[in-house]
Amino acid sequence: MSIHSIGSKYLFKLQVLFVFSIVTLISSCSNIGGNKEFEHAGGSFSMAMGNEPSTYLARNVSDVYTAIFLNQIYERLVTFDPQTLEVVPSLAKSWEISEDGKTIQLEIRDDVYFHPHDAFPQGIKLTPEDIVYSIELSCKPYKGNESYAYTIIYKGILKGADEFYQGKADNIEGLSIKDNTVTIELVERDINYLNKLALTNAAIVSKKVVEAGYETDLIGTGAFKYSQSQEVDGRVHMTLLKNNNYYGKDKAGNQLPYLDSLILKVEPRNLRQLEMFENNEIQLIDGLPPSRISMMLDGKIDDFNSTPPKLILTRKPLLATQYYHFNLLREEFQDVRVRQAINYAINRDDIVRDVLNNQAFSKGNGGIVPPAAFSGYNSSMVKKHAYDYNPEKAKKLMAEAGYPNAEGFPSINIKFNIGSNHSAVADKIAKQLKKVLNINVSLDGLKFQDRLNDQENANGQIFRSSWFADYYSPESFLMSAFGGNVPQDPSEPSPSNHSRYKNDAYDAELIKAKSATDIIKRYEHFAAAERILMQDAPFVVLWYEETIKIIYSKVRNLHINEMNYYTFNEVYIKDWTKKEWEERQKNNFLFFVPKLNFYDSVFFNVTMLYPFSCDRANFSNC
Repeated sequence: MSIHSIGSKYLFKLQVLFVFSIVTLISSCSNIGGNKEFEHAGGSFSMAMGNEPSTYLARNVSDVYTAIFLNQIYERLVTFDPQTLEVVPSLAKSWEISEDGKTIQLEIRDDVYFHPHDAFPQGIKLTPEDIVYSIELSCKPYKGNESYAYTIIYKGILKGADEFYQGKADNIEGLSIKDNTVTIELVERDINYLNKLALTNAAIVSKKVVEAGYETDLIGTGAFKYSQSQEVDGRVHMTLLKNNNYYGKDKAGNQLPYLDSLILKVEPRNLRQLEMFENNEIQLIDGLPPSRISMMLDGKIDDFNSTPPKLILTRKPLLATQYYHFNLLREEFQDVRVRQAINYAINRDDIVRDVLNNQAFSKGNGGIVPPAAFSGYNSSMVKKHAYDYNPEKAKKLMAEAGYPNAEGFPSINIKFNIGSNHSAVADKIAKQLKKVLNINVSLDGLKFQDRLNDQENANGQIFRSSWFADYYSPESFLMSAFGGNVPQDPSEPSPSNHSRYKNDAYDAELIKAKSATDIIKRYEHFAAAERILMQDAPFVVLWYEETIKIIYSKVRNLHINEMNYYTFNEVYIKDWTKKEWEERQKNNFLFFVPKLNFYDSVFFNVTMLYPFSCDRANFSNC
């Protein structure tokens, strides 16, 4: 769906990236149980998104923008805790997993209703039949092709899903209902299957709604219901309103969500986002480029350093990798030496320094999995087979492939989506390939959705891409190259494995890792798979992501995590008093807040507060 000063530096930063959740931790107004309204309920929260949703069908989501939008409207059987990224109950209030790991029994809540609609003014109660129907819907061809949900969650994993997809069975053998319990049977143990059931693609829809033809009206069970999309000053605003019938309550029994409305404003231009933030049109800047920070800070030092501060800035790593991928259906990329040569010809240091202004946790001289992101994962073994700038080796490999000085090698095209720094990165890479290998490169900037469509349909040669972890495991990154997800017919779209990379040895290691119960063995298989992947070089790993975010401090309970997974159920708006802020610092392990100095190069650390440590392998200390 897309970690840095490698080693201890990343582990240290993992300990500090929950700053917003610590700083904005809520104290309930009451300890008395019951159904009541939180005293600070109400208000609206607005944020900018770089692109419009690419689909209204959750089962087909393949980008982070659409996921953020639909995650507020639809729910899954389970979800992620935004602080720990641990799987927690949602529509399923509990579950049991068999000893062999192949059977999951989920008890479904009996107090959930879909959002009211003109066709269903009283709402529709969620039933276990809706769970089975939603999974079956995902396991049917959509416009003749696989849904993204089928490809990454059910195909080859859920017992009977493939036969159902192929029309050989009227139902999915691995799904059954007894009273209020849904049972899911897997072909083999999949250690991360609950994580996959928490993905946007596993959203639960109403059978009645879909069969009545209203699926794209966005009728879910989430804390917010879709109201409208409208154009304001040339920009699309998507408004979500509080679901007054939401079943969720906070620990004190207050009705969720607290906010009356949530507004997502589509704006791909960073400078315009900055203007919107300064005009209080949005309350969060997600991914401010370093080149714009001086504009943000100029004259606003007191807004960051006052007690309480008006603004909070944080710079943190993400579980995300920026890379290019080759279309391996193209003849010019069939020889692995060509792919390796292009990898060696790219100077990632120049890209990070000159184009990104050092807004990257690390250059991409490791694998597709961000190095040191997962405690116990042997990324050093993978790095031995990764790529760094080596022009002489690049030229040698190209000559060995039969193209000395690119003689006889065709011109190539790089496709990227317009916005952010993608154009500048592509231009830099084109110049490097010309300088080192004498390859002529043309650039093709596209709208975000057009680039997605082209890469899924292999319409091009090299594509700009990124991968953000869907769940906390190396598997989330490595599945992007799983050969089992490549369609047999090259003319069919490939929704997850865009490069169409296939290697039986790679797939075998990945399959072994998915079923291994011992985390050490599991990580060994993941690392072995990634080593094969880097040797085969279907990707050009460029850098590992980090983000700079600025938020108004009055926005409370907005938890920031390394997957950019947002939930707004318990977000509320309330200014801090000086006394309250100081007490919060004292009571929540806030050892110190470095004062922001405009002339100090370490100003990014203004919110590097120091909360508890967390064992990311098993969440035992979270």
